[in-house]
Amino acid sequence: MSTVVVKVGSSTVTRPDGEVDREVVDALCAEIAALGARGHRAVVVTSGAIACGWAALGHHEERPEDPGVLQALSAVGQHRLMRSWQDGLAAHGLVAGQVLLAPLDFGHRRQYLHARGTLHHLFALGVVPVVNENDAVADEEIRFGDNDRLSALVAHLVGADLLLLLTDTPGLLTADPRLGVEGSLIEEVVEVDHRLEGLAGGPGAVGSGGMASKLAAARIATWSGVRTVIADGRRLGVVADALEGRPGVGTVFRPRPGRLPARKLWIAFALGASGTLCVDAGAREALVAGGRSLLPAGVVECRGRFEPDDAVEIAGPDGAVFAKGLVQSPSDRRAEWMGRRSDELPPDLPHEVVHRDDLVVLV
Repeated sequence: MSTVVVKVGSSTVTRPDGEVDREVVDALCAEIAALGARGHRAVVVTSGAIACGWAALGHHEERPEDPGVLQALSAVGQHRLMRSWQDGLAAHGLVAGQVLLAPLDFGHRRQYLHARGTLHHLFALGVVPVVNENDAVADEEIRFGDNDRLSALVAHLVGADLLLLLTDTPGLLTADPRLGVEGSLIEEVVEVDHRLEGLAGGPGAVGSGGMASKLAAARIATWSGVRTVIADGRRLGVVADALEGRPGVGTVFRPRPGRLPARKLWIAFALGASGTLCVDAGAREALVAGGRSLLPAGVVECRGRFEPDDAVEIAGPDGAVFAKGLVQSPSDRRAEWMGRRSDELPPDLPHEVVHRDDLVVLV
């Protein structure tokens, strides 16, 4: 039995006027039902609530950008969006279960585990979870691309075998079609690098994060051992083709050989960083090659404000971030620990700034 997370972007699930594209939703529901008949499980992560809310109010011009207005629009559009998925799944005898999440739910370990338990209980009940970001009560979390990142975190949460990111292009192309340049499909990616990120371009026009956020989601998923595919949401049979690995279905991202443990994935990708620690070359080598903890003596600069157990990024002498972890020493006491040997530390401060059990190397 395989578990598939199907993320559907706003540009795919809604028409140009902002209304739900029932033809697309119904086709995907039929494919999800077919997966279930073969013994597989599916989670839908759907965007489109804000677009639906704007359309429901009779507005079809460019939507507003004010965060408070966007929250209100998502409250109007969310139930309309959910009803479309419920009706589409009900036609095949399936029940949809609405799950509203926000990045904050992945920032606290207890909430993270609670979300995982809820999704697994829905599976046990034979329900298809339909997930969206909780835009109506979010604040800073309303930003382009969050549902791409959210879908990657959900894929790890449920132990998915495949993350399918459906959009309005055939996959990652060698050129941005919005610029009028014809590009060819990149069918397989082994590692997301700066060259690929350069091809991704900026945000889309309908509210999705565009290809850049999909690459970021693919990176998160592949680091947690989940094969990822970016494909055209209107392609006939796209879900089955992606699951079975048929050639040409889209851009396939190979999972990394080692699956990042849940706690380290949570640290690396679910927690926002409160600051940055810049380290010298010796400390970088000890962390990357030696699997060591970060000691105060290796820290040459400290930026931001943080308390113990906050997440911080770790940058090398070149300024590039290469790791992330949970800090043990507060920033307001940096003068007491930064650059100091263990025997120079006050007795109430830990000997490690970031313990290796709380550190993830990202290179």
